Amino acid sequence: MKSEKSPELDKMRHSAAHVMAAAVCNLFENVQLDIGPSTEEGFYYDFDLTHRLAPEDFVRIEAEMARLIAADLPFERMEVSREEATRLLEEKQQKFKIERLADIPEGEAISFYRCGNFIDLCRGPHLASTKGIKAFKLLSVAGSYFRGRESNPMLQRLYGTAFEKQQELDDYLKCMEEAKLRDHRVIGRDLDLFSVQESVGPGLVHWHPKGARIRSLIEDFWRKEHFRNGYELLYTPHIGRSGLWETSGHLGFYRESMYTSMDIDEQAYFVKPMNCPFHIQIYKSHKRSYRDLPLRWAELGTVYRYEKAGVLHGLFRVRGFTQDDAHIFCSEEQIEEEIKRTVRFAIKMWRTFGFSEITAYLATRPAKAVGEESRWTQATQSLESALKAEGVPYEVDAGGGAFYGPKIDMKVRDVIGREWQMSTIQFDFNMSERFHLTYIGADGQEHQPYMVHRALFGSLERFFGILVEHYAGAFPFWLAPEQVRLLPLTDKQLAVAETMAEQLRAADFRVSVDSRSEKVGAKIRDAQMSKIPYMLVLGPREVEQGTVSVRSRSAGDQGSMTIQVLMEKLRTEEAART
Repeated sequence: MKSEKSPELDKMRHSAAHVMAAAVCNLFENVQLDIGPSTEEGFYYDFDLTHRLAPEDFVRIEAEMARLIAADLPFERMEVSREEATRLLEEKQQKFKIERLADIPEGEAISFYRCGNFIDLCRGPHLASTKGIKAFKLLSVAGSYFRGRESNPMLQRLYGTAFEKQQELDDYLKCMEEAKLRDHRVIGRDLDLFSVQESVGPGLVHWHPKGARIRSLIEDFWRKEHFRNGYELLYTPHIGRSGLWETSGHLGFYRESMYTSMDIDEQAYFVKPMNCPFHIQIYKSHKRSYRDLPLRWAELGTVYRYEKAGVLHGLFRVRGFTQDDAHIFCSEEQIEEEIKRTVRFAIKMWRTFGFSEITAYLATRPAKAVGEESRWTQATQSLESALKAEGVPYEVDAGGGAFYGPKIDMKVRDVIGREWQMSTIQFDFNMSERFHLTYIGADGQEHQPYMVHRALFGSLERFFGILVEHYAGAFPFWLAPEQVRLLPLTDKQLAVAETMAEQLRAADFRVSVDSRSEKVGAKIRDAQMSKIPYMLVLGPREVEQGTVSVRSRSAGDQGSMTIQVLMEKLRTEEAART
């Protein structure tokens, strides 16, 4: 669950990170320090020490932290010269801090913070004293490369969190426990939805039949809704010549995240990290008129980006993924209505998949930006106007836009209160200029179109992982990979069960028959564990009466009904998408 982090809470968490570092230094020898920032969920500190930290150490560290907090030690800021800072760090033999010191630009203040005997290179700010740190808890420890580079030493990252009230901490810890039960990696394995095979490579997802069925349902719905909303679909190549990526700027600004080039016909080709340059090539394949606009083009395009092994995480952080990408090319007069349509579309999609709490962040023009200021102003106004028109709560991130355009980031809150960054609506003045995009206006002159990047789910992989955790694997009926399972009591009912299964399949329901020679109680338990929405028990009485005994995953026994009545019930539920 994401906390609403105030500046004071941020300051308290950063102070707690320092107290945690002081406690570790008091308890263990030869501790090398790196950084200890606050985060959205709490704080962490990176250490290099010979002792391998483990959860059993947390009690000792927390006790020492509690002692330092109770001592009401002041946080004292010390501004020093670069020479004095170097001397202090060399005396303490803090090699990582010495390297961090070199990152501070000439002329910028160099500050340390003292807390009791603990002194740390830090820009701050901190609380007045340790007594201001309220409810806190250590959470976990993980490996982390210094500066995030795999060629550097592996440090130990100790995570914790802090809140202003004990009840807030208790609620957060309860949410964390619930999140563990919903871990999409565990559920994905237990329900046989997907896997990542190390023999193939980390971060490359294999969709198993059940997971692929759900993905197919999502994609079919996605395509249908895009056609309804006036989009056309594109399919583009997976690789392109280096010149394309030079023009787009990816080779200049994004090279570290792109895979090594391939030599084909003495030309360098790169696998695509993004779809947009290809969509632009399609735009440029014809001379465009104002009468052609707006153009709304969408693609489920698989892209590949290099992510460091240490940050890969199930479906949330991968190296190959499918973006639900779209680009809108429109005129100045069309821009506001197009943004409203896009926001409305995003809201509808999220509510259909069971997410009702939606907020947005409007990122505006940074100090360094490309494109005319008037275009920035109009683009930003259109984004804000759309959010107001659709009643979406939002915050303004002043100066937080990319250098090439303002954007909206839309976030959804899941069933246990966690907030996820999902849909993005991003203006791009840079690509339009780099590729010299134009259209002929009503005045017969060339004009530059407004170009908007738009993703609703971001990537299908990450969206699917969130969906698994939101529903804890118990997907709504319309998304369940297996909707109905027939459970014959004995082999004598098996033929009738197979006939009923064929009737259900003919009506486009996803159904299976449990033909094992097991007791019906075991079959029901297995179907429940597999999170099948409906179980149909078929015994001698049901065969004689031409009915099935219906059991719901969520509501239990539903009584007996004919297969025709059941199918009508299922059609109604599927259409409702509840």
